[in-house]
Amino acid sequence: MKHIKLPSLLMPLYTTLRNLLVVYVVYFIARIAYLLVNFSYLGQGLTFSHLMEMLGGGLVFDTSAILVTNIPYIVLMLLPWHGKENKTYQRICRMVYLFINGVALAMNLCDSVYFQYTMRRTTSTVFSEFSNEGNLGSIFLTETLRHFYLVLLFVFIIWAMYKLYCQTGLRKQQLRWLTYDASNLLSLAVFAPFVIAGIRGGFTTAVRPITISNANQYVNRPVEAALVLNTPFSMYRTIGKAVFVVPDYYADAQEMALVYSPIHEPVDSLPMQKKNVVVLIVESFGREYIGALNKNLENGRYKGYTPCIDSLISQSITFSRSYCNGRKSIDGMPSVLSSIPMFVEPFFLTPASMNHVSGIASLLAGEGYQTAFFHGAQRGSMGFQAFSRATGFQDYFGREDYDADKRFGGDADFDGMWAIWDEPFLQYYATKMSEMKEPFMTAVFTASSHHPYVIPEKYKNTYPEEGIIIHKCIRYTDMALGKFFATASKQPWFKNTIFVLTSDHTNLSDHAYYQTDLGGFCSPIIIYEPGRTDCQPEIQDKIAQQIDILPTIMGMLHYPKPYFGFGIDVLNTPAEDTWAVNYLNGIYQYVKHGHVLQFDGQHTRAVYALQDSLMRHNLKGKVAQQPQMERELKAIIQQYMERMTQDRLTPQSIVK
Repeated sequence: MKHIKLPSLLMPLYTTLRNLLVVYVVYFIARIAYLLVNFSYLGQGLTFSHLMEMLGGGLVFDTSAILVTNIPYIVLMLLPWHGKENKTYQRICRMVYLFINGVALAMNLCDSVYFQYTMRRTTSTVFSEFSNEGNLGSIFLTETLRHFYLVLLFVFIIWAMYKLYCQTGLRKQQLRWLTYDASNLLSLAVFAPFVIAGIRGGFTTAVRPITISNANQYVNRPVEAALVLNTPFSMYRTIGKAVFVVPDYYADAQEMALVYSPIHEPVDSLPMQKKNVVVLIVESFGREYIGALNKNLENGRYKGYTPCIDSLISQSITFSRSYCNGRKSIDGMPSVLSSIPMFVEPFFLTPASMNHVSGIASLLAGEGYQTAFFHGAQRGSMGFQAFSRATGFQDYFGREDYDADKRFGGDADFDGMWAIWDEPFLQYYATKMSEMKEPFMTAVFTASSHHPYVIPEKYKNTYPEEGIIIHKCIRYTDMALGKFFATASKQPWFKNTIFVLTSDHTNLSDHAYYQTDLGGFCSPIIIYEPGRTDCQPEIQDKIAQQIDILPTIMGMLHYPKPYFGFGIDVLNTPAEDTWAVNYLNGIYQYVKHGHVLQFDGQHTRAVYALQDSLMRHNLKGKVAQQPQMERELKAIIQQYMERMTQDRLTPQSIVK
């Protein structure tokens, strides 16, 4: 038998590397598709040189993802066993290669569609987020049809990978077994350190394994981190990882508490006013859609899509700069009802969700209130029922309860995807509150202004397609809210009630201002108190956020006990002391003193004036309030992390 030439001995290593190189090209194409699908968000101010910088950074994360996911393929190809050189084994290798990288490609392409809702790459918590949903197949089919071009791209790339796949081409009878096995063992041994280094993000021992937050070193804006990352990396890098890590900004707890504390003491000794409290969390009802809050848009010509809410605002207190504290529905509920913002991952998808948690419902239930939560989806959907019970809601009313009430339309009012249509469910909500004993505290989470962006058949001519696809849904939900308030106004409890209306998060956008890092968090906060005549309706020049709702309500009621909440009583706080905070792709955004500060956990990355609506001029180091803003934000972060990890989310809790 002839001796094998060196190139033939290295053929398995050569073909492995060549096939992995094709995978790099696939990830590159998927990243370009991600950019193009979301260009209105990611293309703002994008230059060629910065795009090259982000693509270069993306190679680091692609290398990690490609090597991690392809470990089974690499081992199969370099296994020091001469018996693998046959057609059947090589077919298996090709199938493993196509399956692994086909799944990775599908994840990247699907996430390019999901980005517009979250402004980040999907992490492993997505499995918990949708674990109770039974309509995922319908959602996936709808989006597949809507984004058919991505399906065609997927099919073409898989076909190309199949055609470009390189096999070893060796015949078993050509091999000197011992030499062949030794060369494969050597190849595997030499290649292994490169695989480890690629997964970690570098060779030196000083290099820590890269995480999602490392993407920020290649970007100018937090939202761009999603372009640098890839979805397989974001998914596997967050599996089983500690979500909350306590920083050491402050060694002295008392010093930190002087800067910021989430424990609230009664501000006066007035007797508690036991008014009813009604909180409406309206799906995707971003500030962008509301004409009354956008009088400067389009040179004053912008009317928005919410005439009913515009009318309500004329009788309410709202705020010129109001924000949500997360980008998902599961972020909105803890923020609004328990004054807990979303940092790193959604609160009730983390182990901290098992902590002792208070909220508006539990605080008021302790004062004799009857409490109930309403959501027109099936019980268990989005984990809302579990969270409502944990935070003190005594009753929960969902789709099954609506169906059982013969006064309403039953399952004929189901939208076919998520929940009961907003119009009938809000009427059910008003009716059920009239059956409750005062004082009561209730919250409702609406559903119709949501993907797949459909409205009842009878309204399709009334609210035709215009602008972007969500606008007709916003018009429908606005009408449903108008009818809700019309019904509520006729009830005996109406004038003894404080209404608060906000959204869970923002959604699709067609204005550049609302597509920035901060603009993507612009939610309304509307406080309507129809029985009060000594308060002038106005849009206050203050900063407000969802986590302020609980403290503000407690202040309005003159709640007489200490309570826990990360926000502030915005009505009883001077405008210059109001603030907001949120988290996006490893960056904390802190809004105060007319600026927004972006902080990566260690250093300030940027400071923008709020008047710089498109966030184009970085004022880092040029703003006098920057050091104070940094101190305050560090105190907020450390208080949050310590209390999450030590189960200290009530005023009575102690350090463990």
